[in-house]
Amino acid sequence: MSAPRPTDIVLHRASHVLEVAFDTGERFRLPCELLRVYSPSAEVMGHGPGQRVLQVGKRHVNIRGISPVGNYAVALDFDDGHNTGLYSWQTLYDLGKHQETYWQRYLDEMEKVGASREPVG
Repeated sequence: MSAPRPTDIVLHRASHVLEVAFDTGERFRLPCELLRVYSPSAEVMGHGPGQRVLQVGKRHVNIRGISPVGNYAVALDFDDGHNTGLYSWQTLYDLGKHQETYWQRYLDEMEKVGASREPVG
């Protein structure tokens, strides 16, 4: 069985949400903050297991642009300058399907280190 493929991707800039519909009939509303803090880039995920870098101060981050990458992914250009993660269809589906788990993990990590979602400065 092949991985779910998006049928529609809509950026809602005012609400900072990327809405992705899949050929499974599922539709996910992914906050830009979630997409940014779980970017599949090496800058965020590191170069190996256990090297993920916690992203802080991203509450108000938004997406400036979306570029297709072949038939398998999109590149998201965030307004904080981050633009190196390629979001495969599987990554977007996984983030949507398990959004609550990922969100809670992020909040727990922030609390553990005493960090804030609010931007500094």
